Amino acid sequence: MATFQYQALTSEGRLMAGTIEAADHDQAADQLGRMNLQVNSLDAAAREKPRTPVGRNEFLLFNQQLAALTRAGIPLERGLRELAHDIASGAMRRLVVAIADDLEAGVGIEEAFAKHQRAFPPLYGRILKAGVETGRLSEMLTSLNRHLEMSGQTRRIIFEAFTYPAVVFTMASLIVTGILLYIVPQFREILEEMVGGHLPGLTLGLFAMASNVVAFWGIVGVVVGVVILTWLGLSTTPGGRRFQESIVMHIPLIGRVYHSSVLARMAEAMAMMIAAGCDVPACLRLGAGASGSERAVLEAEVVASQVEQGVGILEAGQFSHLLPRLFFYSMQLGAQRNELQDNLHSLSRMYADHTRCIQARLETVLLPIMIIFLGGFVAMMVMALFMPMVQVITSLSAAS
Repeated sequence: MATFQYQALTSEGRLMAGTIEAADHDQAADQLGRMNLQVNSLDAAAREKPRTPVGRNEFLLFNQQLAALTRAGIPLERGLRELAHDIASGAMRRLVVAIADDLEAGVGIEEAFAKHQRAFPPLYGRILKAGVETGRLSEMLTSLNRHLEMSGQTRRIIFEAFTYPAVVFTMASLIVTGILLYIVPQFREILEEMVGGHLPGLTLGLFAMASNVVAFWGIVGVVVGVVILTWLGLSTTPGGRRFQESIVMHIPLIGRVYHSSVLARMAEAMAMMIAAGCDVPACLRLGAGASGSERAVLEAEVVASQVEQGVGILEAGQFSHLLPRLFFYSMQLGAQRNELQDNLHSLSRMYADHTRCIQARLETVLLPIMIIFLGGFVAMMVMALFMPMVQVITSLSAAS
């Protein structure tokens, strides 16, 4: 697909300019004609640098403001123009204005956002379209905000829980390394003379660490670098991302938080797609894509293919690992009672509540565990240095 830059007149006689993607010049002119635009000029656009996604906090604020405007009954294109005046980022402001221009020119809402799909989360345009068509746009935007906030809260809890211990651990490592390099070797001859060369095993271990501390940190640096590069490399392919998910899922508490949040996002996205009139297989595929989980995408594709062949939802999902049986059982009951959308909303709330509960436990448990680990390491250092002295004092007491 090529990008073409155009200038055209709307049916109201207003001059507008923009870009459109098409296979060739004729197809671009045909698309603009179907949008009721009178083309003045149409040329191939210069190749632009790839757009970067909108920042998470910036998008969350934008979505909250858009939900408030739609709740007040303001038309979407008018609301976007009003939002553009309050956006501090120039790039974001131009993006919102461009989308408003497309909407006013008669471009469909899903197509208008699809033209800027690199800048927004997956399925954002489809969610807006479903909200407009069902008259529940504000509700859908609010629901999307809730899950974005939940996801952000999980990252914040993990970051805060690890940051303080990481800083303490780094400072402690620098201090301990200095002690091992410059102080501990000075005590070796003294302590060996004090106990006649028969040092405790813990003290001998400390001296061995002091002799190899530089090599140790070199090995640690290499291992950490290899792990980071490997992790980044895995994230470039769907199979690699599924392997990453498998690792995260096996981490206590963090894996459960991730699993529940994926199920909550998927159930909410599926409810939105049901409201937009999608069938069950399409909802499974689109909901899994919106969840951000490659494992969910893979399993949903298998289940959707079987449902298209006439297999029941519960039977089709019996071999899924990420998606639990309760998920498919609730879907089957909802489909039988014509309450599928409500059941999916209930599933989303249940998994969201479960996520928040585990998040609270994670916040409570993670920091003390890290501090206990650091305290144990420091205590081992102190014991290793003082055990020979205790041994001498004990022998002197016994001799007297």
